[in-house]
Amino acid sequence: MTLEFDTRFDPAYGQAVTVAPDVRRITARNPSPFTFHGTNSYLVGRDTLAVIDPGPDDDEHLATLLAAIGGRPVSHIFVSHTHRDHSPLAARLKERTGAIVLAEGPHRPARPLRTGEVNPLDASADVTFVPDVALADGSLTRGDGWTMRTVLMPGHTANHAAFALEGTGILFSADHVMAWATSIVAPPDGAMADYMQSLDRLIERGDRLLLPGHGGPVTAPRSFMRGLKTHRKMRERAILERIRGGDRTIKDMVAAIYRDTDPRLHGAAGLSVLAHLEDLVARGLVATDGDPAIDGMFRPA
Repeated sequence: MTLEFDTRFDPAYGQAVTVAPDVRRITARNPSPFTFHGTNSYLVGRDTLAVIDPGPDDDEHLATLLAAIGGRPVSHIFVSHTHRDHSPLAARLKERTGAIVLAEGPHRPARPLRTGEVNPLDASADVTFVPDVALADGSLTRGDGWTMRTVLMPGHTANHAAFALEGTGILFSADHVMAWATSIVAPPDGAMADYMQSLDRLIERGDRLLLPGHGGPVTAPRSFMRGLKTHRKMRERAILERIRGGDRTIKDMVAAIYRDTDPRLHGAAGLSVLAHLEDLVARGLVATDGDPAIDGMFRPA
């Protein structure tokens, strides 16, 4: 199935954009190769509001959020995961609104660090974040005229959650599914096996509209996610072909497989290849000495 990304997006910095009934999007001015035009925060409700993903600790974004809130009560702040472009502003927004903060839990890796391993993603993690309420999979949170269901979606991070607005077919997919690009799955924070299982689960849900953490909406979720799954399987096959053809290092695989990708993203691409290799080694399709590592040597099993 062909995967077509949609990079058309106007961040409308400083404004609240209506994207569904009683749902408005505010995009932080933190563009980068990893965040696209910036992080999307969402306001849900009419009289008493919920905020989804308050975003980076940024004065301008906080001011824009407060202007859009317009003095209305905010009862809940939902956080999808603990990367620094999504969760840090929760503390300051809580101080200003008195809302409770809800998330799956504090930041943690998908697996323990191995002996001598350094986590290259430490700088991107909000390790100080602790929610007021830890959300379980399937839990319902009721607000003023809305109900939010937590859908745990590990893969991008171990604590990644999506939030379904009950009765609408709308799911806030954060970084798990985005219209403009694939999600980064990078060990040890993320795990490819978890990501693929979560993707299958999301396909089965049948939501009609996904509102992601970066970029515009996914308007045909099921077909798009099937395309994402096919894309990941093709990447897996490409890695296997490179290994069977003689490549032994992740650096060599990235140079061949990602030759048309922005070089600034090659580091993340290497971690994505490692995520695939961890899964392939666990399934007995690839061999390596010891645990799979970014600087390891790989060979056909």
